[in-house]
Amino acid sequence: MKKSTFAASVAAASTALLLLASPLAASAHVHVDPDQASPGSYTNLTFKVPTESATAGTVKLVVDLPTKTPFTSVSYLPLAGWTTTVDTEKLAKPVKTDDGTITEAPIRITWTADSGVQIAPGQFQQFTVSAGAVPKTGSIELPTHQYYSDGTVVDWDQPTPASGDEPEHPAPTLYIEDAAPAEDGSPTLVATPAPVPSAATSTTATVVSIAVGVGGLALGAIALVVAVFALTRVGRRGERKVQG
Repeated sequence: MKKSTFAASVAAASTALLLLASPLAASAHVHVDPDQASPGSYTNLTFKVPTESATAGTVKLVVDLPTKTPFTSVSYLPLAGWTTTVDTEKLAKPVKTDDGTITEAPIRITWTADSGVQIAPGQFQQFTVSAGAVPKTGSIELPTHQYYSDGTVVDWDQPTPASGDEPEHPAPTLYIEDAAPAEDGSPTLVATPAPVPSAATSTTATVVSIAVGVGGLALGAIALVVAVFALTRVGRRGERKVQG
C-alpha cells in the first residue's frame, strides 16, 4: 500500500514539472515588457534578453523599429559595459500623423558589448528604451537580432498568430489597439480539495476526542470533590471554634 502511494506521489510530481516546463522554456525567448501601450503615449520598453547558448555569450543586440508606423522619438537608458546607438533615417514614404507629417524617424537601435563584456550562458540582461509617440495602430513587431560570441546570430522576427501558438523565434511585439493573444501553454491553477480522511483516521480521531472528553470530565469531578472537601473542613473548624 505504501509503495503504491509513493509511486502515485512521484507520478503527480513528474506531471507538475512537465506542465511547468513549457512556460519556463517559452519565457527564455527575447521579449519586450510591457507588451501593451496606448496610442499617443510615451512608454518605457524593456527588452529582456537571455543567453540560450550553453557555450557562447551574447555580445550584441539589434532591434528594428517600425517604419510604416514609426516612433517620432526614441531614447535609451545607459547600460554599463555596453555602447548604444540609435540610427535615424529618412523614411521611404512620409507618414501623416495627428502631429504632422513624419519624414525622418529612428529605425534601429543597437547595443554592442565592450571588450570582455557579454551576457554569459545562464544569464540575462535588460535593455530599456523610451519610445513615442506610440502610433495609432493594431500592433507593431520589433524584430530583434541576437549576436553571440561564436559568430552565431539568432533572429527573433517571426510573427505570433492570433491563436497564441508561439513560433520558434517570435518577434517581440507591442500591442496597441489589438488585444495580445493568449499565452500558449500558460499554467492553469486548479484548486485541489482537501483529502477525505480514511475510516481508520476518522476512528482514531473519534477515539482521541472521546478520551480527551472523558479526561476533562474526570478532572472536573476531581476538582469538585477537592472543593467540597475544602469547604467541609472550613465548616468543621468553624463549629469547633464556636463550641470552644
